[in-house]
Amino acid sequence: MSKILLTGGFGYIGSHTASLLSEKNVDFLIYDNFSTSKYSVLERLEKTIGKKINYVDADIKDTERLIEVFSKNNINSVIHFAALKSVRESIIDPIKYYEINVGGTLSLIRAMKKTNIKKLLFSSSATIYGDPEYLPIDENHPLRAINPYGQTKLIVERILRDLVMAEKDWSITSLRYFNPIGAHPLGLIGDDPLRGKTENLMPSIIEVYKGIKPNLEVFGNDYDTKDGTGVRDYIHIMDLAEAHVMSLDYLMGCDGLNIFNIGTGKGITVLELINTFEKVTNSKLPIIIKKRRSGDVAYCYADPSKAKNTLKWKTKRDLNEMCLSAYNFSIMNE
Repeated sequence: MSKILLTGGFGYIGSHTASLLSEKNVDFLIYDNFSTSKYSVLERLEKTIGKKINYVDADIKDTERLIEVFSKNNINSVIHFAALKSVRESIIDPIKYYEINVGGTLSLIRAMKKTNIKKLLFSSSATIYGDPEYLPIDENHPLRAINPYGQTKLIVERILRDLVMAEKDWSITSLRYFNPIGAHPLGLIGDDPLRGKTENLMPSIIEVYKGIKPNLEVFGNDYDTKDGTGVRDYIHIMDLAEAHVMSLDYLMGCDGLNIFNIGTGKGITVLELINTFEKVTNSKLPIIIKKRRSGDVAYCYADPSKAKNTLKWKTKRDLNEMCLSAYNFSIMNE
């Protein structure tokens, strides 16, 4: 029986996708070196799906190990999650990001070519759009990443485009994520960054709610938005995971490179998200307004109609569910 390889499968998005693949009895193998995830996620994911997980603890840049794993495990396709994702860290240490995000993907492609595996689902990012020229953002929007992290995703997409031009038998789908938040309904897996590595808004909200941090930092309240804070397209992690499962079905029956925005199509301000979390948890968070971060844009939200029409995928969960599931995860894993 053939399997799917999930690189970086113990990360936030990878683990939730794995839970849905298991639910649908899809056989998978996780390839991860735990560089940005905790070993405890293995046990929590196994409890979530009710079975042992097959995994390989190895580096995405180790091409020979990848070839060995492909050869011995009857892999027929890959979901490539493995990457670093901190915008701030990428500005401080861009070479590290190019080595892992671009170099790691090249290593993976070499191993796939060597073992004749030609089906790849790639985790891209809305970061590659940069400062929007128009809204909502569709897949034809100009690409102009404004930080090294975004550049790595853009470079990989260009590599993949060149690859399918040169070798017509590849089937590659790239999903450009917007802003995933929330957690699995059982509350055992969620967005659980290593301590001190929290940059995303929801993990920061949780840390302040639990008293780990004294204040919630909001970067910029002088944008041209309804309340002065940045507008983003927040999507429930389980909706995003479902997009991967539906993209896999699509991947098996198409050729070339296909690109989809994965978002709700709705813009939510930072303060609206914070206020929703406060409402569902009956709490009040201490907020400090700080100056805008370099590289942040005022508005960024998707036009997801291509994914809706082609993949037959759409979001099902609202902002209340996103906040409540993130809260439940934080309580279940204190």
